[in-house]
Order: sequence, then structure tokens, then C-alpha cells
Amino acid sequence: MSSAAQTSPGAKTSNNSQIKVPITVAKGDGIGPEIMDATLHILKEAGARIEIEEIQIGEKVYLSGINTGMEPGAWDSLRRTKVFLKAPITTPQGGGFQSLNVATRKTLGLYANVRPCVAYHPFVDTKYPKQNLVIVRENEEDLYAGIEYRQTEQVYQCLKLISRPGSEKIIRYAFEYARRYNRKKVTCFMKDNIMKLTDGLFHKIFDEIAKEYPDIENEAWIVDIGAAKMADTPEAFDVLVMPNLYGDILSDVAAQIAGSVGLAGSANIGDHCAMFEAIHGSAPRRAGQNLANPSGLLLGAVMMLVHINQPDVAELVHNAWLKTIEDGVHTYDIFEEGVSKKKVGTKEFAQAVVDRLGQKPEKLTPVSYANATSEIIRSVKQEQVSLDKKTVGIDVYLDWKKGTAEELGKQMEKLGTAKLPFHMLTNRGVKVYPDGLPETFCTDHWRSRFIGKDMSPVTHQDLIELLNKFNQAKLDFIKTENLCTFNGEKSFSN
Repeated sequence: MSSAAQTSPGAKTSNNSQIKVPITVAKGDGIGPEIMDATLHILKEAGARIEIEEIQIGEKVYLSGINTGMEPGAWDSLRRTKVFLKAPITTPQGGGFQSLNVATRKTLGLYANVRPCVAYHPFVDTKYPKQNLVIVRENEEDLYAGIEYRQTEQVYQCLKLISRPGSEKIIRYAFEYARRYNRKKVTCFMKDNIMKLTDGLFHKIFDEIAKEYPDIENEAWIVDIGAAKMADTPEAFDVLVMPNLYGDILSDVAAQIAGSVGLAGSANIGDHCAMFEAIHGSAPRRAGQNLANPSGLLLGAVMMLVHINQPDVAELVHNAWLKTIEDGVHTYDIFEEGVSKKKVGTKEFAQAVVDRLGQKPEKLTPVSYANATSEIIRSVKQEQVSLDKKTVGIDVYLDWKKGTAEELGKQMEKLGTAKLPFHMLTNRGVKVYPDGLPETFCTDHWRSRFIGKDMSPVTHQDLIELLNKFNQAKLDFIKTENLCTFNGEKSFSN
């Protein structure tokens, strides 16, 4: 097992002295307090040079009426320490509750989520003993921007946002990570055969940046077949980079097929702050029973130690943990008769790691952080180019349930103007007029497209004139999207 799989770049520059580094700690919900206490016990006994500022986050804070899930003053602590060790939290379902994880990542600019997924064969059961991959996930945009609307009685919408700067930052980070930790290949997962503009942009930028790293092999996979390949042959991959949603799902899959989601930690890295956590949730059904495995949070804390330039402590803790796993001292989730030797609880597992501080594994490969760097991998923005943008049409979305697609389409034809003639009517992305099929199932959510002949430019006044006709016809238009070209290139889907 390579130490590179376990380290997270993005470290705060500091000298390796005895000065304590302030960190913000949150014990979270469910099993969170138990695994955090176990983790902090190990760090303390290993001599971690940290000064803890504890904050309250999670379910209790939500239910007290604070919909952000974070107590007043918590942001001040995070902005002061710039390092956050966080246990899992429970976000109440429904209502106006915000995802604290998403809010923290976006507010603090933690654009890179780094999740090593490593097999610990033969001591933890896995079908893939050679698996040693790292998923680098974009952390701020995509569908996780969380911009949603109910538009009609039947249809809800979530906006998928992919930006050039956001894509460039995460893709460059993945290549820099690979180069810094002697990884050989970076693979991009996306779905640009369907989402040709959003995922298409991600793929295009990947190809652009890959040319800057001729020493690193690169490849791109459509996410569905790529996920199948990862689940079947994970050893074929090294560093994987992907948009937010795919990365969230597939990093859990990768961790599970490596042995257990409970063994995986993650780092959330920005230019100024960083957050470290386990990838699993708060597991409230296991809370208070001294059962939970603290390994995911502990390995997240190891990544934190590298980040704050304490590689000596990171190495001590990590090797002691590997020795514990190798000795068959396992919590219930990875315990297996004939492989494991002793089933222990949360506290006992932590003490077993403490008892092995200073020891190294004999069969698993010991890790070394002697050459770990504390330099931040900073995002590099490409030079911004001014493009010639022209508006050439408009999509007008309707809440309408008074008849057939044929009837609505004929009404749309009458609304078209000289500059913005009617082009087509779709329902859930399927063209239904003109030349639609009667078998197509339609909801109450319609898109009517009006576009200038030969995509000739139109003005905002032309758009307003068209919308006034919708208003006069007493049609409920619920949303509009301008259709634009950039340097003459069409920049909207069919």
C-alpha cells in the first residue's frame, strides 16, 4: 500500500516544531461523539501538536431553530483555525434544513474532495486485494449547487451547474496530486454523450489540462461503463477525477468494494481552509453502543496531520492503525471468523491502536510521510477570453394542462413574432410538436422554443414583446431561458 494513497495535499505551511496548531473540532451526531473521542485519544497519545477549539453542529443545532446546523460563532472558529476535523452529522429530512457539509465546502471554498480507497487484504475481506485508488471529486457545483424549484403540480427541477473555473481547478488539482504522489494515471469520469454542454465542458477541460502533464497517463470514461469497470477491476485505476454527484456516489462504492465504507477518510481542500472527515454517515442506530469503527475518521485525521505539517505523528498513527488491522483486532463491521482474531468495541479499538504506537505492520506495507509536502496545491485560472455573445432566441416554459400537444403547439405558432417565430414544443426534453408522436407521455411542464431565422440576433425588447403576447393570452409561463451563441457557436441543447 502506497503512502501516496493516504495523504492529502494542500497543507498549511508551518515548521515542524512543538508549537501547537489550532484546529476546530465538531463531534457531530449519532456515532460521531464516540468515534471522535476515540480519534482524539489516539492523536493525543501519539503526541499530535494540536490545540482544539470545539464547536457544536448538527441535529441538535438544527432542531434549536438554526437551519444551517451550525451554532453562532462556529464560522469564526473555522475562519481562524482554517482546519476542521468533523465527525458525521445528521441532517433532518424535509423542511428548510440546509446540508451543513455542502454549505461548509462551498462557503470556505473547499473545492477538492480527496478520498483514498485502499484494500487491506488479507486482513479485511475484499475481492480486489490490489485496489489502491484515489477519487478526486469536485466539491462545489454540479447538481450539489442545490438549486431546485417546483415548477408545476407534476414537475420539479434541479439545476446542474458546471463552470470552466470550477472544472479547471479540480482537474488541475487531480494532475498535481498524481505528480506529487508519484501516481501514474488520471482518469476522468463524465456523461457527455447525454449532457453534451455541462459534462462536455468537464471533458473538454480535462483534455486541455492533460496536455500540460505529458508524464502522466490520461484517459476518459463515460461514467456508467467507467463505474462498471471500477466495480469489476478497480486496480485498473489510479487517480479518478469527476464532477460532484458521480464522485460522491462512486467514492462510497470504491470504499465498500475495498473492504468497508467505515475504513475510508476524506479531505476537503481549498486554497485557504481544509476539512477532514470520515466518508460515512452518523449511523444513529449504532450510537451509544460502543460498536462503531473509528477508522474512517482516524484516517481523515491522519490526512489532517500531513496537512498541518506533522508527518511524524501521521506516520506513527497510520502505522499503528495498520498494525492493529494486521493483528486482527477488528470492530464488528469488518470482523470475520477465521481472519479476525478479536472483536472489539470503539474504545477498545482505539486503545489497541495506542498500544501499537511505534510499531509497524509486517505484511501490510508500512507508510512513510518523511517526504510529505506542506505546500498548498493552488488552483491556476486560465486567462479569461472575451467572447462575442449574442442572444438568438428564447425557451419559454409553461404550466399547462388544458389539452394536447397538438393544441398547444398550434397556439404557440400564433404567438410567434417576426423576429422570434415559433420553432418547436417539447415535454421533458422530447419534441412533441411539430411532428410529435401520439404515444409520447406528457406532463404539465412544457418548453416552447422561439428562435430567430438563421439564428439572427434578437434584443431584450424582442423577448419582452414575445412574453407580452403570452401574458395577453393568459398563459402561465413559469420560466425562460435565453438561447445564445458565443463566437457564433450554438450554446444550447436541442
